[in-house]
Amino acid sequence: MEHTPLRNSSLGRFGEDRAVEWLGDHGFRVIERNWRCARGEVDIIAWQSCTLVFIEVKTRAGNSTGHPFEAITAAKVSRLRRLVPAWFADHPEVSAKAIRIDAVAVHVDGDRVGIDHIAGVL
Repeated sequence: MEHTPLRNSSLGRFGEDRAVEWLGDHGFRVIERNWRCARGEVDIIAWQSCTLVFIEVKTRAGNSTGHPFEAITAAKVSRLRRLVPAWFADHPEVSAKAIRIDAVAVHVDGDRVGIDHIAGVL
């Protein structure tokens, strides 16, 4: 069991990489990954046209752990909402006409990878 955290972090990194690829293929321009502050972390920040999108990525392997979106609780969304102004405070040169919080679920089942995207999880 000692290796589980490493395996989970590797799975998470793999999932985020697949999410970045998927987002790029669907018109998003990723500008930052794994932005951190004292309050938490935003997995991916990307432009979609004039909208700056803050994206939470959840990755699960197999089917026994449930759907990745089940891990995005109301508390998690609330925390993400608090991280948005902190990100802008850290990036005073950036302004956006619109802001959105999205979620991306990455399902890994052997060699198959599936992606689900929800725009505007609020």
